[in-house]
Amino acid sequence: MKLISRETVAEKLAAYLRHELTLANLVAWAESALMEGEFDPIHLTTIRDTVARLGVADVRAFGLAWEDCEQLLAQLGYSAQVSIVSR
Repeated sequence: MKLISRETVAEKLAAYLRHELTLANLVAWAESALMEGEFDPIHLTTIRDTVARLGVADVRAFGLAWEDCEQLLAQLGYSAQVSIVSR
């Protein structure tokens, strides 16, 4: 597994929000990253805490609401924007 950076985690969250990654796959990635991944030492605490939070997102008591994603992205130094387009 490659070095996990803030960008890596933000990309995973973005893929989830775009419905390119299921919640189950996001949680599986996070669990794997916690066990086998190497986090960018510059932002270790932020990345580790965010990935740990994603690792329990499939538990009813935790879940993963839009507001949670916004907060996690903000902690990583990102913001989410919504674009409404016609089909």
